[in-house]
Amino acid sequence: MSDIQERVEDIVDRALEAGTENGVQVAVYRNGEILADVAAGVADHRTGRPMTSDTPCYAASAVKAVTSSVVHVLAERGVLDYQTRVAEVWPEFGAHGKDGVTLRHVLTHSAGVPAVPADTTAEDLCDWDGMCATIAALEPWWAPGERVGYHAATFGYIVGEVVRRTTGKPISQVLAEEVAGPLGVPGQLYFGVPEDQLDRVAVQEDDPAARQMFDQLPDEFPLFKAAPRAVMPSPALANRRDSMLSDQPFHGYVTANGMARTLAALTGPVDGVRLISPERLTEATTLATAGLMDEMSMGPATWALGYSVGGPGMAEESVDQTTTLSGMVGMGGGAVYANRRTGVSFAVVKNRFNPIRIEVVEQVGALLAETFS
Repeated sequence: MSDIQERVEDIVDRALEAGTENGVQVAVYRNGEILADVAAGVADHRTGRPMTSDTPCYAASAVKAVTSSVVHVLAERGVLDYQTRVAEVWPEFGAHGKDGVTLRHVLTHSAGVPAVPADTTAEDLCDWDGMCATIAALEPWWAPGERVGYHAATFGYIVGEVVRRTTGKPISQVLAEEVAGPLGVPGQLYFGVPEDQLDRVAVQEDDPAARQMFDQLPDEFPLFKAAPRAVMPSPALANRRDSMLSDQPFHGYVTANGMARTLAALTGPVDGVRLISPERLTEATTLATAGLMDEMSMGPATWALGYSVGGPGMAEESVDQTTTLSGMVGMGGGAVYANRRTGVSFAVVKNRFNPIRIEVVEQVGALLAETFS
């Protein structure tokens, strides 16, 4: 390991001592070498089970970076093309004028179907065929590419169904075979957790003060248009057995090492494995929505092909097509980022669910930006 290991350990230890976190994992890679692998605290307060580096944690939308990486691996192999119309492989999706939506539109959150129906339940999310049928039948909010709005839940089902119809395999199987297996982390990247692995998953707990603040947000809050409160990421949703068992690739259960290693293998070889070419890496991680507003977040649209461009400490307004840092942060505090210029990738997962607290992510990001500028 390195000095980075000690400095990250210090960040994590301070968060645990302050009582703002229960269990935390952080992993850092540079040019294929692991510089830090930190795990501390507890995975389950009820039993005292410790948080370890191979404990899968719910990471909410941060896992979209893994979902997107599956797409890029398949594109690298020629199985998928970003310009493929979704309706070409999934004809039902073309209903109500959505036949012009391409995979690129989906990856840039400009497909025009950002929201699931307002009456969607947690049980509905577990029904893959039912959710896909519901999404296929949606009327678009805008013409493909005309506007941008974060596709909080629909993203995972659309990408996952395109992968399934193209390969004949559920996206979880493709993830295992094309990413987790080759990278040597088969038990660390899950959309749906195998039943015999459920006991390994960290138990999510609410941060009471943050939950109270979040619950006071008005129903008109823009993000609730994309994902109703009943299916918003939360400990209640994350800890449901049916949710853990089902593929829902807009979120998932992962380790910090699994996510950081995935993005590290996009930026360069990791133990001899490189997932995509340098040219595809640049295409996949370069800002593609410059000058547009995200209608769900009400801020600048900072999307590349499945990743958010920029990261901790960067103002959205400063992100442009020269920005080389990209990744995803999830509600609750999980995050993964990589910088294609410096070759650094890092991820954070944790099990104290705070919709707005990302201090560990910000502190690790600042440390790495200062060290590897």
